Amino acid sequence: MDTHLSDDPAPSSVERPGHVLRTAREGLGLTLEAVAEATRVPTRQLQAIERNEFSALPGTPYAVGFARAYARAVGVDDVEIARSVREELGSGLQGDRYEAFEPVDPARVPPRALAWTAAIIAVLLAVGYGVWRAQFFAAPTDAEISGRTEAASPAATPRRNPATTPAPAAGPVVLTAINDVWLRIYDQTGTRLLERQMTKGETFTVPSDANNPMILTGRPDALAVTVGGRPVAPLGSPQKTISDVPISAAALLARPAPAPAAVPPPAVSPAPARPVSTPISAAPAPAANAAIAPNP
Repeated sequence: MDTHLSDDPAPSSVERPGHVLRTAREGLGLTLEAVAEATRVPTRQLQAIERNEFSALPGTPYAVGFARAYARAVGVDDVEIARSVREELGSGLQGDRYEAFEPVDPARVPPRALAWTAAIIAVLLAVGYGVWRAQFFAAPTDAEISGRTEAASPAATPRRNPATTPAPAAGPVVLTAINDVWLRIYDQTGTRLLERQMTKGETFTVPSDANNPMILTGRPDALAVTVGGRPVAPLGSPQKTISDVPISAAALLARPAPAPAAVPPPAVSPAPARPVSTPISAAPAPAANAAIAPNP
């Protein structure tokens, strides 16, 4: 009776996942470094996969995930490779389960000391912010309140004699056209109070209840401005457009006073020339004792 061996031969190395991946890589002419760059899997892990040393990898999820990434990079069926890797590891997992795994280089994971340092810095920043907030929003003490009161007391502030402090002049704001000039007067809300050409000698009184009146004109030198009859400084440089210049009484009085016009010195007329008197020589007087002519 013939006896036939029924045991199946052990799987050859050709069928093992590491050899399949290496063969595919070499067929494409790729180096391990190129595959590592494409898959972001460290070269040492790829070498372990090609040697079928899956137990040297961190764990089953890493081994399966690295192998599937390697398979996709070299054009091999990653599902079949994952099944073969699980069989190599003897994990007993059945079916074509897909591991939701993205391989990451362990060298890129920050060390534990760095993580602890970052956590301590974050805690210190939080504590510092809490202390600052507590001091900033804390109610003032009685000593601080009394100190502020003493500093703001009238005794600490030198008093001014109201009789010696000139009160600012107040009154209507009047614009007088020195020459023909176009202008626009408007308030804070943009409402136009005046917009036209003013002729020479024409005047306009700014309403006293206007909300921050302002002026726009291209010839500020053609306007004379007074507040309560008191002249104020020119609104701008000659032949230069001005815009959004406040012309309320308070704003105009805050402007520097106009420089007094230079008065030319009186002309000194030359003194009239005095006539030069010419001495007149006296005619010789007749001799007192003229000779008496003898009678004939």
